Amino acid sequence: MKTQLNVSRTLGRAPMYALGLFGLLGLVTACAPTEKQVQEVIEKNPKIVFSAIENHPDEFMEVVQKAAQSAQRKSAENQEKKEAERQAEEAKNPLKPEITAESASEGPTDAPITIVEYSDFQCPYCGRGYTTVREVLKNYEGKVRFVYKNLPLPMHPLALPAAKRFEAILMQDPKKAFLYHNEIFENQDKLNAQGEKFLDAVAKKVGADMKRLKADMDGDKVKARLDADKAEAEKFNFSGTPGFIVNGISIRGAYPFETFKTLIDKQLASAGGAPAAADKAGDKPAGDTKKE
Repeated sequence: MKTQLNVSRTLGRAPMYALGLFGLLGLVTACAPTEKQVQEVIEKNPKIVFSAIENHPDEFMEVVQKAAQSAQRKSAENQEKKEAERQAEEAKNPLKPEITAESASEGPTDAPITIVEYSDFQCPYCGRGYTTVREVLKNYEGKVRFVYKNLPLPMHPLALPAAKRFEAILMQDPKKAFLYHNEIFENQDKLNAQGEKFLDAVAKKVGADMKRLKADMDGDKVKARLDADKAEAEKFNFSGTPGFIVNGISIRGAYPFETFKTLIDKQLASAGGAPAAADKAGDKPAGDTKKE
């Protein structure tokens, strides 16, 4: 039995019934074959493994699924460790995004917490990020200033047209710009189905001056703002969306509310503020990666 277990592990935890085949080949007697021997046998006779899989597919799939789950857990643990180390370093040297009077922002300008987001209107993960930000603003009313910046990815053809319209509406009225922002993220399915017709319909719905919008969205000022947002995101090494900076500390991906809550409560505690009461589990990131 000890010999069989050793070989099974060498095979990547393949089912133990494949071991008898090694015995027929003269490799398994009283001692287990070396890893090199097993590798040579499999390379010369791959049907050994194929036969085991064909004869016992259910057991094979169970082993594969368990291995995949284990790998995912390990990967998540490693990612969390790296995130914690990076955030600790950023706490010592906070990131400093540019925020001006023309920046798209919600909430008090003197709020103790400032969240800057780099986002893509067509990105599904940014849709999740939008929901999380709404929850943050609700639970920390009056304590958070939210600043939105555009980072349209090339893989999303409607992201740039949406961003141009957002910036053009922002030049008219910040409140209308955020109504547009909210409507797009809450209806990404319609954006994907209807394209730029939907963007124009939303712009009209929020009361934008459409003639001015059409003139401004392809103008130099909108282009300059979008270029500046992109350059800043790249400076902070955001290669995908969504990306957030919370009081100088980055959150890279569509992390859940709890991740923001932990960081915000820590910031408020250091500033003498009160944490939010909400408490939700889950800490798995997601996001779109930039592709040229």
